[in-house]
Amino acid sequence: MKKLTALFATSLLSFNALAGMVVVGNSAGVDSLSQADVQKLFLGKSTKLSNGSNARIVELTDGAAGRIAFHEVATGRSEAQVQSGWSRLVFTGKAEAPIQVADYAAVIAEVASNPNAIGYIDESALTGDVKVLHKF
Repeated sequence: MKKLTALFATSLLSFNALAGMVVVGNSAGVDSLSQADVQKLFLGKSTKLSNGSNARIVELTDGAAGRIAFHEVATGRSEAQVQSGWSRLVFTGKAEAPIQVADYAAVIAEVASNPNAIGYIDESALTGDVKVLHKF
């Protein structure tokens, strides 16, 4: 029964993620990101934005439903895989850990205050303080 419940919850998260997750950036930052750019940035494989600036990645806290849904659709990785990858990168000094915030409002506030920050939110939480760089 627990497996069936977990499968049902995962499928709902997948549907919700496909229905309206967006990657957002500061209005003074880059204008758009490709799917490949999003994957590289949120997996720590790239640290630079297309304008040459160092990207500041803003993520929801570990285990947040929105984070799990985003990574499922954007990177194709599970929460454990994402955490493991970032741990390796930070430990070896190859990347700086993403900023973690509690909710979409905090993502918007962080991105709006830093021209090199990018984050993700549900499209329904979008405000005029940030611009959409990629839509899923």
